[in-house]
Amino acid sequence: MADRVHPRDSPPPQAPVTVNDETSSESSEPMLTLATRPNPSPDKPVPPPGTYVIHIPKDQVYRVPPPENADRYHALTRKSKTRRRPCCCCLCWFLGVLALIVALVAVSAAIFYLVVKPRSPNYSIDAVSISGVNLTAAAAASSASVTVSPEFDVTVRADNPNKKIGIYYQPKSSVGIYYDDVSLCNGAVPSFYQPSNNVTVFKTALKGSGVVLTSTVKNSLLQAQSQGKVPLLLTVRAPVKIKVGSVKSWTITVKVDCDITVDSLTTNAKILSKDCHYGVKIW
Repeated sequence: MADRVHPRDSPPPQAPVTVNDETSSESSEPMLTLATRPNPSPDKPVPPPGTYVIHIPKDQVYRVPPPENADRYHALTRKSKTRRRPCCCCLCWFLGVLALIVALVAVSAAIFYLVVKPRSPNYSIDAVSISGVNLTAAAAASSASVTVSPEFDVTVRADNPNKKIGIYYQPKSSVGIYYDDVSLCNGAVPSFYQPSNNVTVFKTALKGSGVVLTSTVKNSLLQAQSQGKVPLLLTVRAPVKIKVGSVKSWTITVKVDCDITVDSLTTNAKILSKDCHYGVKIW
């Protein structure tokens, strides 16, 4: 790289900076002709006019900032780093607290399961008495729909096998009976407390009014009754609270779906088969 000479006594020419396209005899690189600016400062001397060859390494051209911008570049990079640090710290704290909460919940659930050993209650249908569904008179008119008002008296058996858990059955429960997706009647489960290791049998009355059976549903129901196998679906949605010692839980919804088959739609109906599925809705 050529050295620069900065004489103080050189006269300040008024010519602007120009680029010479000619090449010197010693080098084939482009020549840069420099001229001093007007009124040069004594602290920043300007070299005399002449021809100079300046070699700049390629890596400095692309990677190294100019000296006059180096301080500003470092200041900006320091600011961006300091701005990112608080966000990273907050994120780390949040993830740490979240992991701690998850660990505490898992440990608490494991301790509760080992100490209490909860078991699911069992539900079954013991008896069904049906009235208000007389389809004999409507059998002749096979192409017409019919309106009925069914009444079902259902006996339910609830078994709580837990030794340390009691169940409070809350109001606003619902019970319904369906045939081929047609709601025949509905009612509710009585409110009561079932202690631990207890079997409770209760009856619930279900009523339907002005239920319209289309000709298709009516004919299907008549055919099932003539064969002695009438499939029905009984659904129960009961809000309950779990009691462990002196502590009560929040309201949990118990869901019971029972597929039952009766031989007839009369007061002396017999249950031929029953299959109940149990589930809960925690929130």
